[in-house]
Amino acid sequence: MSKRLQVQVVSDFLCPFCRVACERASWLESEYDAQIEWLPWDLHPEYPAEGIPRSELVAKYGAEHFANVAQMFADCDFTYAPHPERVPNTQLALELGELARSADLHAEYHDAVMVAMWEQERDVADPAVLSEVAIGVGLDPAAVAEAIESRRFRAHVIQCTEEAHAAGITGVPAFIFEERYLLMGAQPHAAFEKLIEQVRADQAEDVASH
Repeated sequence: MSKRLQVQVVSDFLCPFCRVACERASWLESEYDAQIEWLPWDLHPEYPAEGIPRSELVAKYGAEHFANVAQMFADCDFTYAPHPERVPNTQLALELGELARSADLHAEYHDAVMVAMWEQERDVADPAVLSEVAIGVGLDPAAVAEAIESRRFRAHVIQCTEEAHAAGITGVPAFIFEERYLLMGAQPHAAFEKLIEQVRADQAEDVASH
């Protein structure tokens, strides 16, 4: 039996293209039996704890940008319904993701936060919202409360972000295949197919040379 294709995805809940990356990841799982691991990236650590007004982003990027994002979501059969007033600081959401990872519930938590943020108009900067989401996927309530109070996973999220920067990642989502091949952005399926062909060709060459 061949080894499963290993794919790490560096992402932040805050990034709409990281939501689109969820479709790409699901496709990789179904088409290539890929094993997906989501890694945290703190996209906007400068945001205040309560987030920023959505109007700031609209003024910065323009309505056409958000129309394009909505179309990308529709192409993935995703609902595009972010919180209408606030863009969250996702530091705590990323931290609780590491608690979920330690309990082998990261995939479930990651999906639940993405749905809460992008489909349910929920404010994932709110500890109460995050606590409800985390407990809803099976995390221990006491452990969630402690992680929120202590912020003990904060340093790990910072370290992961710094390591990604050091590896040459300049934005999210970033897909890392077999810890060696990097594909930046939520690109079309064809771009992934082309890279996987290269991965398999290189692997075959490595086997033949040994």
